[in-house]
Amino acid sequence: MSDGALIVDWKRTRFLGMTAADVRKLTEGSPEERAELVSVLARAGCATGRRRKHADACAVGLWLRAVHLLIRTLGFGRVLRLLSLATPGYTRADLPSAQELGRLKRAVQTHSRGSWFVNGDCKSEAVTAFLLLRRCGLEAVLHVGVREHPFALHAWTASAGVCVPDADPRGHAFTPLLSIDCGGR
Repeated sequence: MSDGALIVDWKRTRFLGMTAADVRKLTEGSPEERAELVSVLARAGCATGRRRKHADACAVGLWLRAVHLLIRTLGFGRVLRLLSLATPGYTRADLPSAQELGRLKRAVQTHSRGSWFVNGDCKSEAVTAFLLLRRCGLEAVLHVGVREHPFALHAWTASAGVCVPDADPRGHAFTPLLSIDCGGR
């Protein structure tokens, strides 16, 4: 368009035009002006009014088993390199609630401990939590750490102060060697 921008809604394969003034309002306007534009986009079906929640408990189990299978077949290093392909490069401005993170942590750990296939593997739990949080657009950091005495490796995902699985299981502190943040970088 000559005086504006074009926003594409790829899921529904349709186009929505916005004037240059609307784009300026969206980027530089007050919170009330932005909220009004978002409500117009929501009515048009191009934006949702609420943040998409992570997958339900059944889907968490499927994700966990799929990630574990990928780690067992490709190796942990290759799976870490593929994270940038599976997660979006953007993050939302709002933080996840403690209750939402607690539900995700309980779901991941329950499915992990209850499955003979996964059996409490910290790598699978951490990558699954990272993928589910990042696919919702939430900020998450995947850490891989080491402890010297006795030697052990551990992986965990941190988001808004909650770690999945715990960053220091059984009271042992791990020093992070590798941290992967938003977008799998």
